[in-house]
Amino acid sequence: MIERKFGRRASGRRALLRGLVTSLFKHGRITTTVIKAKEARILAEHLITTAKRGDLHARRLVAAELFEPAVVQKLFTDIAPKFAARPGGYTRVLKTGPRRGDAAPMAIIELVQ
Repeated sequence: MIERKFGRRASGRRALLRGLVTSLFKHGRITTTVIKAKEARILAEHLITTAKRGDLHARRLVAAELFEPAVVQKLFTDIAPKFAARPGGYTRVLKTGPRRGDAAPMAIIELVQ
């Protein structure tokens, strides 16, 4: 599932993406690089689809990927029911300008309304 390496080993990559997705669900919108946003989008879409099932097994699968139990609760009570009738496309990536320090292309990833 993960294609890009980000200069990290597998455990570091997984932790990076889990942190991004946890922050996305907690705040609704985050700013990161374009490449990280595109990779985090894949995991976020998968977790929302799993949370839409709403059963205990889905909750345990999602809890294994997110860092905060409060975010798991928010995903199941607020976010997943909002997307119940939607077949996919729960997030959007909006490109912004380059980062000031190193000119890396930046983007905003957010949950659609």
